[in-house]
Amino acid sequence: MSAIISRNWPAPAKLNLFLHVNGRRNDGYHELQTLFQFIDCCDMLDFCVTDIDELVLHSNMSAVVADNDNLILRAAKSLQQATSFKGGAEIWLDKRLPMGGGLGGGSSDAATTLVALNKLWNTQLSTEKLAEIGLKLGADIPVFIHGFAAFAEGVGERLHAVNPSELWYVIITPDAHVSTADVFKDPLLPRDTPKLAIDTLMSQPWVNDCQKLVVSKYPQVAKALGWLLEYAPSRMTGTGACVFGEFTQQQQALAALAKLPSDMQGFVAKGMNRSPLMVRLSHP
Repeated sequence: MSAIISRNWPAPAKLNLFLHVNGRRNDGYHELQTLFQFIDCCDMLDFCVTDIDELVLHSNMSAVVADNDNLILRAAKSLQQATSFKGGAEIWLDKRLPMGGGLGGGSSDAATTLVALNKLWNTQLSTEKLAEIGLKLGADIPVFIHGFAAFAEGVGERLHAVNPSELWYVIITPDAHVSTADVFKDPLLPRDTPKLAIDTLMSQPWVNDCQKLVVSKYPQVAKALGWLLEYAPSRMTGTGACVFGEFTQQQQALAALAKLPSDMQGFVAKGMNRSPLMVRLSHP
């Protein structure tokens, strides 16, 4: 096999433009209704196919996440097992997205690994089969594999393609790591938002049912959201800690970011209804 490195596979971040918690299931998972949209900020991965049955990850995050807990290696191993592929891969991760921020970086890294290695290993699994493998690793992974902005139901695996406005966003990254598991275990999390039809949800004001709880426990999130609300309609994404404000023009977003207090960090991103991973997949 070739030792050529296949470079620049993007793993884009996502925003939950709204997030409703409809109830808790018997298996402990929650029924959700949410709207995913990608943004043009990404982790980047490079891959080299190898002849030996070994998976090696080089990452600037190895000191933070143990390799055996890393979703990238778990995704690659899952694809190996599902296809009985005899070779392996060397993988390089350039981690650019904040961890624990609700932007889906870990899930996106795993999805990009599945999509890229499915092509590079020539294992030829369908998108649907890759999404099945991904769902076993994390509820958000299928939306990154399918690669389109989506209204999601269930635990986030039932997807319907949608085309929300591709706005500009100011995203603030508070210095807080919010545990998704802890948010969904918390007895104060509201779990009774009625399920609504997609047309109704797309036309009404958007909210995040996790936001009130997280804001009450993390003053850094409350401070960031309070500041951002002075400039634009703003919400938390996922279970936090990142918050985002919506702007119709890039210049408006950049002007707001320029006023960001020195004790906060943030960036400007463009909403995308087609994942940059899909663009990369169409190239050699």
